[in-house]
Order: sequence, then structure tokens, then C-alpha cells
Amino acid sequence: MLAGRGALGEVVSTVASQVSGTEIDAILAVDARGFILGASLADRLGCGFIMVRKPGKLPGDVLSFEYSCEYCSGTLEVTAGLIGDGLRCLIADDLLATGGTARATGNFVKSQGGEIAGYAFILEIEVLKGRRQLDDAPVISAMTC
Repeated sequence: MLAGRGALGEVVSTVASQVSGTEIDAILAVDARGFILGASLADRLGCGFIMVRKPGKLPGDVLSFEYSCEYCSGTLEVTAGLIGDGLRCLIADDLLATGGTARATGNFVKSQGGEIAGYAFILEIEVLKGRRQLDDAPVISAMTC
């Protein structure tokens, strides 16, 4: 999907235009393919970038939370102290399928006192109805199938 010249820029532009005017302090990008959209989007929007990683990948103190999705379950980690009261976060990942990973990430943000500004995905598989799991903020998908 992103192999063509300019494809990533087009995806980032699509998402950025849909969040224009939304207050976003940081992009939380989910390991690892969420980093593709998340880093580019944070750069475009001029906001912070926070990685949500698999266990053991981040230095220093971390906070952990559990997730489950269409094909697996596990633990994700965020560097401690990065998400605080009122931090407005856009959660970014490559794929919205059942919504389990994004929902768990959103719940974690809220448990730390942060707010969900929205969810952004490169691709949404509509038949799996993951959007229904994310009813606490706008959901943006650059492409659907």
C-alpha cells in the first residue's frame, strides 16, 4: 500500500486534513507498524511522538497494559511519565481490524489522566467492525476495505 512514490505522504495528508483544528499534544504510535504513520503525522502536525512498544524495548521505567486483538493478546509498554493529566493523544496504528489494540491503548491513556483526541489508521477492514470498539473519539482511516 505504501510502496508507491508519494503513497505515505498521501496517507499522512489525508489523516492530517481530517484532524485539522483538533488539539493534539502527542501521537501515540503502536508497535511497530504504527510508527510509520505516527512519526510522519507527528512531524506534519508539529506535536509529540510517543512509542507504544512490546515489552523490553523501551529504556528506563515503563508502564504496562494488556491488550487482545483479532489474532493475539499480549502486553504493551509506554515510558513512564510521558502521559499526564490532560495530554490530548491521537492513537495511530497501521490497521483497524477488531479494535482491541486501539481500545486497550485508549483505555491506558485515560487511566493515566490523558484524553483521546482520536484514532488514526492507514487501513480499516470494515467487515470486522473495529470502529464500534472506539466510540470515545473520532476514528480516521486513510483507506478501507
